[in-house]
Amino acid sequence: MKKQKILVLCTGNSCRSQMADGFLKHYATAEGKDVGIYSAGVETHGVNPLAIKVMLEKEIDLSNHTSDLVDDYLNSGITHLISVCNHAVEACPVFPETIDHTHHAFNDPANASGAEEEILNSFRKIRDEIDSFCSNYIKETF
Repeated sequence: MKKQKILVLCTGNSCRSQMADGFLKHYATAEGKDVGIYSAGVETHGVNPLAIKVMLEKEIDLSNHTSDLVDDYLNSGITHLISVCNHAVEACPVFPETIDHTHHAFNDPANASGAEEEILNSFRKIRDEIDSFCSNYIKETF
């Protein structure tokens, strides 16, 4: 059987897709699943430092992650695509492989405004939504 590979896609591969990548790897490992997990964007904006900060609160380290382009994964055997924002769905190129596509749009915490703690709380809220989604996704899909 072909190895299963998940690609999480977002606009800039800076927040939501990076958090989902971290949680999917965490839950796949905890469930003993041999799944390749990657994240990319239709653009690259670098990994958001606040995404790194709130994920460390959950003991998941994104500090070594890179912001990658979806084009780098077009011929890499991706079997599952998870898009986490509406723009990514609209701008996503067509994959040559047959893939299982799941779309779940999360609000972009990078758009939060206010005092530092308010912005961090926006990141935490989205992080927790992504956490729940990823836990369920691994259990239901694999």
